[in-house]
Amino acid sequence: MAKKIALVTGSTSGIGLAIALKFAKDGYIVALNSFESEADVSDIVGQIKSETKNPVVYFQADLAKTGAGEELVKAVIEKFGRIDILVNNAGVQKVAPIDEFSSSDWNRIRSINLDASFETIKTAIPDMKNRGWGRIINISSVHGLVASPFKSAYIAAKHAVIGLTKTAALEVAQNGITVNAICPGYVFTPLVEKQLKDQMRVHNLSKEEVVEQIMLANQPTKKFIHPQEIAAMASFLCSDMAISITGASMVIDGGYTAR
Repeated sequence: MAKKIALVTGSTSGIGLAIALKFAKDGYIVALNSFESEADVSDIVGQIKSETKNPVVYFQADLAKTGAGEELVKAVIEKFGRIDILVNNAGVQKVAPIDEFSSSDWNRIRSINLDASFETIKTAIPDMKNRGWGRIINISSVHGLVASPFKSAYIAAKHAVIGLTKTAALEVAQNGITVNAICPGYVFTPLVEKQLKDQMRVHNLSKEEVVEQIMLANQPTKKFIHPQEIAAMASFLCSDMAISITGASMVIDGGYTAR
């Protein structure tokens, strides 16, 4: 059987990198993506290749730009002939009160976290339908299920991602394609590390106080989730044993939403 082709957006760090590495170890050909230049990510590409001995190809695309998601999928299909697995992971965050939230920040967060996922899904589905097989995974968040202060754009976008996931799943349910969302709690990634600094500023707290009182206050395990846990779930959702899981939001949150 030909190796499956997997595109993972935002895959040069954090959750996306963990998923890309897991997929490469599973034997997939992985299309990496970020807004960075190819030269800036050469070490990461080399790391995955050396650890897995599988082909890895980098595709630069700034998903904040309208149409970039569509062009990214087309470029991967042109290179490999198809996309079997699509993971929409690219995301950005900003912490600020609504009345201090700029329209430009709102639009950028919505574009990357939501609009790009719509574009990639829209463009990938026809080919998946033609072949009768596909896996689409959208990385949402516990904040796609519940809200918290000072993250209006991120929470609105992540809620919408879950709605998009359900709708797409219903539309392709008879085409051998599954569409699911993964909703992590707090995973310690560069995005969360940056958020730490924003939370320290907004709440006038130390780093330790933000972790204890803000970030992990509602995460009963009081532990950050490892990116590899999200990668393991993504890997399972791509397996044949997950064929009947579609339109679902798979929560990995240390009990965050159990309250």
